[in-house]
Amino acid sequence: MTMPFLTAALPGIGGQMRALPEDFQVEERPLYLPCGEGEHLYVKIRKRLLSTPDLVLRLSSVLGVKAQAIGVAGLKDARAVTTQMVSLLGVTPDRLDRLKVDEQLLSVEVLGRHRNRLRPGHHAGNHFRLVIRDVATHARETVPLVTDILVRRGVPNYFGPQRQGRSGQNYQIGAELLVDRSRRNRLSRSKRMWYLNAYQSHFFNDMLARRLDRLDRILVGDWAMKMENGACFLVEDATQEQPRADRFEISPTGILFGSRVSWAGGEPGEIERAVVAESGATPESLTEAAKACGFRGERRSLRIPLADLEWALEGPVLTLSFSLPPGAYATSVLRELMKTDSQAAENVR
Repeated sequence: MTMPFLTAALPGIGGQMRALPEDFQVEERPLYLPCGEGEHLYVKIRKRLLSTPDLVLRLSSVLGVKAQAIGVAGLKDARAVTTQMVSLLGVTPDRLDRLKVDEQLLSVEVLGRHRNRLRPGHHAGNHFRLVIRDVATHARETVPLVTDILVRRGVPNYFGPQRQGRSGQNYQIGAELLVDRSRRNRLSRSKRMWYLNAYQSHFFNDMLARRLDRLDRILVGDWAMKMENGACFLVEDATQEQPRADRFEISPTGILFGSRVSWAGGEPGEIERAVVAESGATPESLTEAAKACGFRGERRSLRIPLADLEWALEGPVLTLSFSLPPGAYATSVLRELMKTDSQAAENVR
């Protein structure tokens, strides 16, 4: 599906991303620092043109530990310069001497020991520094108008096109797997969940598109998310809750269907039912199918906060820096500015 832009009334600045790896820099912000004792050694690694999975394989090979003993909080793309924290089970600092700094592994810093391994999502978000080259001549006027809307109302929390694969049809495979047990059983759990997640995200994007003009408005029947901790509550009095949304303390959500997650009521619920009805499904049928597949589902915020925004324009080169929470993609910001569905920021969360 074509996902509408929140800032559709403003022109895109176009431009070119990733002319150099240094044009896309990401620094993962730690949720906590190591306590000083435990079996896991925490290190901060800065790398270039090296994805997180490839980093894990390299650490495993050079340090002589199983990949399962290496913990990461987030995935970082290869086509970038990225910094992230890694936990290493049973590794002493002196063994890190085996790691040779080169054009990919830029630096390794020991942070200390901790009792637990790093797990996905155990970070406070990412800070991005991006360079867009060859932007339109109107960028100086357009960039502040677009970014003002995104800071004030939030960035649409679409799933990026990479979720649907090159053909854009991964969600259809997910729909088939949901009702075909024998086909599901022929796939590994990670593979089938990839396709099922694509089906969830297809529905979510459609729901968000239909709420886009009100992504910052709270409606009766919404499951609103507390932005500080991700907890959700059912909205009974929208007028009372709207000031909290205006302060970005809470946000409306869409459903990633599953066996345990609650569907919205009121007008938000009508939108959710209408979206799934167009595929021939109902909330009840999806819930039962999810039980058979063994996934619970969750609510996902319709918008994400854009923080620490700074930008500078030198001729046709725009430099942007901003922070996003865990699980959010820089693509969501770039597409509103550039007016493109480029996958320039895939796999950074």
